[in-house]
Amino acid sequence: MEFETIIYEVSEHIATITLNRPQRLNAFNKKMADELKLAWETVKRDPDVRCAILTGAGEKALCTGVDITGFLEEGDFQISHETRQKPDFLTLTAIQNRCWKPVITAVNGMVCGGGFHFLADTDITVSVEHATYFDTHVKWGKISALEPVGLARKIPFEHVMRLALLGGSERMSAQEAKNIGLVGDVVPKERLMERARELAGMIALHSPTAVAMSKRVIWESMNLGLEKALENAWDILREHGPHSDNEEGFKASAEKRQPDWVPFIHP
Repeated sequence: MEFETIIYEVSEHIATITLNRPQRLNAFNKKMADELKLAWETVKRDPDVRCAILTGAGEKALCTGVDITGFLEEGDFQISHETRQKPDFLTLTAIQNRCWKPVITAVNGMVCGGGFHFLADTDITVSVEHATYFDTHVKWGKISALEPVGLARKIPFEHVMRLALLGGSERMSAQEAKNIGLVGDVVPKERLMERARELAGMIALHSPTAVAMSKRVIWESMNLGLEKALENAWDILREHGPHSDNEEGFKASAEKRQPDWVPFIHP
């Protein structure tokens, strides 16, 4: 599949999506947002894909947020404070596109501003050692709003506030990001994709449906109180009850063979 602003590849049940605007530090414009939406829809509908990796081209940045210059040039940067309409370009991530297949984000460089959407909505994160993390919204007179709300579900409040309020005056290192749980692994740059693929390969071994539904249960619980979240979990368990993968894992183990999993059908 050919794109202009991203690279989309599939190998061994793993889709790799690369943000490919290194000359703009992989900042997203309307074209990239549209292409990411199409890429996530492709991940959802392709029965061969069991896991996805998202990364950036080059070594400087994963993503530095909105390419304001690009949006202004294209005439597409419209956030109406009067109507308070959600901009139609904020469909960047798997979660924003209701894609339940697991996503590993391989952070190849700095993450700034709107780039945090990818970290707030990812399942597993691997970072290079030289990556830095900061948010410059308030530096430019903008509200740091959507990204910290997402991050507050994942990292301690103090660190969300530091990112939002310091405006990039201090930058979080990759090791600091690991210490607070924003990223899971910190590796040398030459190991980044190797480690991401290693993790994706482990995920791809297991029942695609069980994996996707596990992700769905966990992410949906974040929008619910404990009682409602447990009710939702039971509902999804009952929904999965008749699925053949429920028995296949045990049968394959007893017969000493690899499981023959059914491809995941996205709802």
